[in-house]
Amino acid sequence: MHAFYIATLTSQLKSIYLNEEESKHACRVMRLTMGDSVELLDGRGGRYKAKIVSDHPKKCEVEITEYKFEQQHPFEIHLAIAPTKNADRIEWLIEKATELGLTKLSLIQTDRSERKLMKSDRLEKIAIAAMKQSHRTYLPIIEPLQSFKEFITKYPKGGIAHCEEFASQNLLSVADPLNFPVLIGPEGDFSTNEVEMALKSGYVPLTLGKTRLRTETAGLYAVTLLKCKFE
Repeated sequence: MHAFYIATLTSQLKSIYLNEEESKHACRVMRLTMGDSVELLDGRGGRYKAKIVSDHPKKCEVEITEYKFEQQHPFEIHLAIAPTKNADRIEWLIEKATELGLTKLSLIQTDRSERKLMKSDRLEKIAIAAMKQSHRTYLPIIEPLQSFKEFITKYPKGGIAHCEEFASQNLLSVADPLNFPVLIGPEGDFSTNEVEMALKSGYVPLTLGKTRLRTETAGLYAVTLLKCKFE
């Protein structure tokens, strides 16, 4: 069944219009017509069954026939990562991590970051598409780019994966189900000052294995480990 995202959905609604982009996708791309069944997602746990009652390609109307609320899983998968120089790589990460169950993504500006701008609306569209494709009912929170210091102040404890010569621990052995963001650095890794700042704040040094991973690979690997540990 084809899934569509509508942020304004509520359980009290009996019918609603898809926005112009979703209407075009439903009626022209997917060639859905009156009477066809669809699934609607609100990104907050709501899953709605509906059928098309007007197949206008700019203002498709659907009638809601069933509503179910799915409780969010009782753990967080929070990834804090420095955007890669190539935007395509971080966009790929968001897509795959969303499918796996990412709950929050924080973009951080570090001493060695090569990219200082990311379009939040573009990243949200990618996350929405991934949520629909995987039929998840929760859209991950994407926090806009913030400095490393701002992030550490906001989230004073967690885990930091880095390449410095510190005794590091396995993520599976130290991760908590709540309030445990995992920090992943840029291509050039975190600076020594940033690592020390994080450790003083309460972060645990992490290892993600014996091989050196690309930024987006390390991020996806961390998400996968947390999903395996908590799900």
